[in-house]
Amino acid sequence: MQILVTGGTGLIGRALIPKLEHHEITVLTRSPEKARHVLPSKVHLIKNIDEIEDFSQFDAIINLAGEPIVDKRWSEQQKGIICASRWGITEQLVQRILEADAPPHTFISGSAVGYYSDQGDKIIDESLTVDATDFAHSVCSNWEKIAMRADSDKTRVCILRTGIVLSKSGGALKKMLLPYQFGMGGPIGDGKQYFPWIHIDDMVGGIIHLLEHADTRGAFNLTAPEPVTNKVFSQTLAATLKRPHFMFTPKLAISLMLGEAGQLLFDSQRAVPRALENSGYSFQYPSVGPALENILR
Repeated sequence: MQILVTGGTGLIGRALIPKLEHHEITVLTRSPEKARHVLPSKVHLIKNIDEIEDFSQFDAIINLAGEPIVDKRWSEQQKGIICASRWGITEQLVQRILEADAPPHTFISGSAVGYYSDQGDKIIDESLTVDATDFAHSVCSNWEKIAMRADSDKTRVCILRTGIVLSKSGGALKKMLLPYQFGMGGPIGDGKQYFPWIHIDDMVGGIIHLLEHADTRGAFNLTAPEPVTNKVFSQTLAATLKRPHFMFTPKLAISLMLGEAGQLLFDSQRAVPRALENSGYSFQYPSVGPALENILR
């Protein structure tokens, strides 16, 4: 297949693209120089979507672009950057898909479990409709609506409601490790909030599964089948590292450090990948213990 990928230099893109080596890959990137150092040499790099004359040349598009949502405090300027980095590129892709005479048959586009807002300990799947006003939900909800405009009898759209991706190459886990390595690990707040995680291999495997199964469309939770609370995750991480587990981070400290963005660490989403499993995907790492063992040892 001829595949266009956005966000190819991010954590997921860097893991995914080498697994697509038997396809012809074009990556839209703001920094071709950086991309050349982290992506396979045969990948075609472009800096501007206008370099593509006709989207009919592509069989599929995988849209992973987006400013990290929890790296910085949510000033009004940062909120604008977060929204524009998701909505803007998705708008452009959808417009070009709709203009093509023979558009790509598959459009896989990012979202996140933040769509669900805070759902406590209720088990949730893709059938849940959420009407919330928090920033994370608003970002994801509008992002999905934009992407779904491309859905037609010529193009199927798959939405990736991604959980916290566990990888040795970066992302959330890398940021969590330091206090544990110094023997100061522990849960955030009371630790009762659910932590919808996924191993990077299953994140990549899930995307490839959706790419290759023409009967899949709509929203998919890219989360492991066995979500755990933040407390259980932190206990398992400490045990895997053979480090103590007695500290905890008070909610006030998170709020002081991250402001409004800190709420993401306390929202609870007990999300399960019902649609993905029903479509035939089998997880390599359904349980958090073996997943952390694989990554950290």
